[in-house]
Amino acid sequence: MALDLEEQEKIDEAKAWWKRHGNKVIWGITLFLLAVAGWRGWETWTRNQAAEASMLFDRAVQAINLNDHKTAKEAAGQIMEGHKRSAYATPAAWLAGHLNLEAGDLKSARAQYEFALERARDDGMRPMARLRLAALMFEEGDLDAALKLLEAPFQPAFAGLAEQLRGDLLVAKGNDADAREAYRLALQKLGDDSPLKPLVEIRLDALGG
Repeated sequence: MALDLEEQEKIDEAKAWWKRHGNKVIWGITLFLLAVAGWRGWETWTRNQAAEASMLFDRAVQAINLNDHKTAKEAAGQIMEGHKRSAYATPAAWLAGHLNLEAGDLKSARAQYEFALERARDDGMRPMARLRLAALMFEEGDLDAALKLLEAPFQPAFAGLAEQLRGDLLVAKGNDADAREAYRLALQKLGDDSPLKPLVEIRLDALGG
């Protein structure tokens, strides 16, 4: 009989606990199941987005091969607008910027290179985007903005190019003394077999360096 009473007490305790916490348990399980379903849905959506971005980028590349720049820019634009977080966003912006630069549309090219720089994740793509954007600013005559973009250090592989461009910008601003120093640094940082070294030497000689 004592055993029955003990079991009854346990049952009563369980009922009382469930009465106090049952709703919390149900909601906790429900939210967990919803979270799992949501995560799976997110993974599916992400895969679909990546696949669509890949398809659009392939379309852009094929269009370039066919010299269909209009279609290439449209496909790149769709990636930049609808797939900003995908791995294809930066190369798409780079591609569109290059096409617009070739077409003489510097304003659009600049916006696309700025987009590429902002979203570049790869350590190799970021310095390339900085250099390309600075060179474009140079063409536009925005010398101060271009110099500011070159202020942060570059990786060794890009440092020589950055110093050469800095020298060109300083020459354009009439700052020959600092330009000479930039060209000297460029010669130090460019590889011995770089085809740019003779060009930098000519620039330096022209400044009396």
